[in-house]
Amino acid sequence: MKILVINGPNLNLLGLREPEIYGKEDYASLCAYIEAHCAERGVEVSIFQSNHEGAIVDAIQGAYGVYDGIVLNPAAYTHTSVAILDALKAVNLPAAEVHLTDVNSREDFRKISYARLACGATFSGYGFKGYNMAVDWLLNQVISINE
Repeated sequence: MKILVINGPNLNLLGLREPEIYGKEDYASLCAYIEAHCAERGVEVSIFQSNHEGAIVDAIQGAYGVYDGIVLNPAAYTHTSVAILDALKAVNLPAAEVHLTDVNSREDFRKISYARLACGATFSGYGFKGYNMAVDWLLNQVISINE
């Protein structure tokens, strides 16, 4: 199984950006955490991060025919990007949305998620563990589809 993990704007600044909210571990630690979990599960994973909406859309579109599923943390684009929603709908791959923090307990605008409309599951507020939960959810989805 092949999964693409996509991270949106400012996640490359983990450890620097509001560590009281997002924690003190850096982006490299997040990537290593995801890669280790995927290796344990026998999953091939690619991890992509961009601060640019169009690059994220391109990555989603490029996943078609290459990956079995997408784990997506759209970050700030969660609340604004119909383009990311439309790309997810177009490729129609199983997708899970991840947020490090519990977005529903934060500012009201963070409760809106366009991407969620095309994702089968959302893992919010679990920190790094949410990514592993999303990978495991995708594994179960793909196994169910192939049965």
